[in-house]
Amino acid sequence: MTMLTNFDASTIQYISILGSIIFIILMILLIRNRKIKEEFSILWLFFGIVFFVLSVWRGSLEVIARILGIAYAPAAIFLILIIAIISILIHLSVIISKITDQNKILIQEVGLLKMEFDISKGNCKISDPENFKAD
Repeated sequence: MTMLTNFDASTIQYISILGSIIFIILMILLIRNRKIKEEFSILWLFFGIVFFVLSVWRGSLEVIARILGIAYAPAAIFLILIIAIISILIHLSVIISKITDQNKILIQEVGLLKMEFDISKGNCKISDPENFKAD
């Protein structure tokens, strides 16, 4: 005898479908209102759709668990969540690394422009070592 009746399983499925739809709509609204860029939201939308499909198709977890050799089918959802979180973290790490490199280049260019400006105003001489000290 299972602990969940058909009514309870259906209720959980409806809540999961509703939650997935709300999540996808929220992501679309964030993109539309320019609160999040499209490139950052692709993975969020992808995994929102994955969870929507898992919610609609009841037997999906059993199929995925059987393919992966997982004995307890609901444990497959945790594997999918872990994959989603790791994918999003890697994506964000790549973006942060790219922004860090761009900031470094920008700071160097601003420093060179400031030096050129100071030289053009006569405030700085290239041979003057005092002007090249770190602040």
